[in-house]
Amino acid sequence: MKKKYYFMMVALIVVLFTSCKKDNYDAPQADFTGRIVYKGEPISVQHGQVNFELWQSGFGNYSALNVNVAQDGTYSAKLFNGDYKLVFSPNQGPFLWKKNAAGRQDTIAVNINGAKTMDIEVMPYYMIRGATLAAASGKVNGFCKLEKIITNADGKDIENVSLYINKTQFVDGGNNIATQQINGAAIADLNNLNMSVTIPAIVPAQNYVFARIGVKIAGVDDLIFTPVTKISF
Repeated sequence: MKKKYYFMMVALIVVLFTSCKKDNYDAPQADFTGRIVYKGEPISVQHGQVNFELWQSGFGNYSALNVNVAQDGTYSAKLFNGDYKLVFSPNQGPFLWKKNAAGRQDTIAVNINGAKTMDIEVMPYYMIRGATLAAASGKVNGFCKLEKIITNADGKDIENVSLYINKTQFVDGGNNIATQQINGAAIADLNNLNMSVTIPAIVPAQNYVFARIGVKIAGVDDLIFTPVTKISF
C-alpha cells in the first residue's frame, strides 16, 4: 500500500512539474516593426481594418498571428525568434499582394533573431498625390491628385473620394464629425480634385481638427488615405 502511494505521489509531482514548465515559457521579446509601402512611400489606411498574417511552424499548432497595420501604415509585433511566413490574406488593404505560380497569395520568408525592421512592399490601385488640407472661413478645404498605379486587367475604377474631419487623430468613414464626398462618376480630372467641409460646433470647444482624404476603390473594402493632418482654425 505504501509502495502504491509512493508511486502515486511521484506521478503527481511529475504532472505538476510538467504543467508549471508549460505555463512558464518566456514571453516573446523580439520587436518586429516596419511599414507597408509603395516604392518607399507609406500606405495610409483605416485604423484597425488592415492586417497581415505571420505563420510559424514547429510548435504543434500551426496558426496565424494577425498583425494590425496602423492608420499611418506602420506595424509592430512582439515575436519569438524563429522563421515565419508573411502573407496578406485576400481582400486585405487597398492594394494587390503578389501571387505564386498556382495563383494563391504568395508568402515572404521572415527570420526573426532579435529586433527586426522591415518595410513590406505592396502594389496599390491608386496613390494620392500633392494633397493639401487647410482651414479658411470656418471650413476645411482639401485638394489632391490621383495616380492610377494598376493599369492592366487588375485595375479598378474609383467609387468615391471623401474629405473627413474629426476631433481626434482617428479619422475615417466611421470616425468623423463632418465629411464631403465626390462620386467616382463625377470625377472629370484625376489631377484636380477639390473638396470643402464646414467645421461644425465642437463640444467641448477646441480650435483644431484632424483631417484627411480617403479614396474608395470599386470592389475593394479598404480605403487608401492621405496622412492625418492637424489643422488649427
